[in-house]
Amino acid sequence: QQLGEELRKYRLDANVTLVDAGHYLQRDQATISRIENGLVPARVADVMALLNYYCVDDTQVRANLEQISRDAWQRGWWDGYSKHAPAWMLDLAWRESRARHIRSFDPIVPHGVLQTEEYARALIAGNDPDANPARIEKWIELRMRRRQILDGGEPCQFDTVIDESVLRRRLGGAAVFKGQLERLLHLGDNSAVQVRILPININMHPAPGGSFALLDLPDPYPHVGHIDTVAGNLWVEGEEADAIAERYHRLESAALTPADSAAKIRQLLKELE
Repeated sequence: QQLGEELRKYRLDANVTLVDAGHYLQRDQATISRIENGLVPARVADVMALLNYYCVDDTQVRANLEQISRDAWQRGWWDGYSKHAPAWMLDLAWRESRARHIRSFDPIVPHGVLQTEEYARALIAGNDPDANPARIEKWIELRMRRRQILDGGEPCQFDTVIDESVLRRRLGGAAVFKGQLERLLHLGDNSAVQVRILPININMHPAPGGSFALLDLPDPYPHVGHIDTVAGNLWVEGEEADAIAERYHRLESAALTPADSAAKIRQLLKELE
């Protein structure tokens, strides 16, 4: 999608029509349109040819689009779930796998990457009780595989602010919820993860609008914000992503430190017992 948007921008800047671009590549205009709409990946040779035709000489732009076009043809583990999960789930997994730093605010449930399998099962089955059980298991499997970004030699830095109310909502029952609290406590021992709790008794909530995540990707990809709403999942970048980053900074300032957050989780575990 990003590649298609960039190619469309440079085509319009050059005052070239879809028909002319198609003739230049010896393709029909429908093919160029599908490329620009992100429906099909463009071959690297075609991307470079179009940039020549559009008189795009900037070496950095050309290198960036060449890299993106090569990435578009690479398959990842998430592609195996294309028959079982909506496109936005695969898009999220792809971006998470590339991200060097993720920041999330979670006022309802912990971020999917932080969930235990039992907690995820209770959450997913409760959210869509009419879904096919086999499909639910695939969704859970996909969510568990997303957790691998926290492992390995160069794990993604993951910072999260979790509203205290999340840690008092015993989703899945006491045993399942206890396991989820223990996982959050264990993740706090990982140097790549920082868990902060936003106290329930603060006077002014810094982010009353709901959950979001910020993903910092390496060049040539932009830093993006992910917002999960009842109307669908939204991706934003540029000034909108910057505004979300500022909101996260305010949340982080209002939240407990990681050490105090761990103490809060231990307190809640004692209350469960």
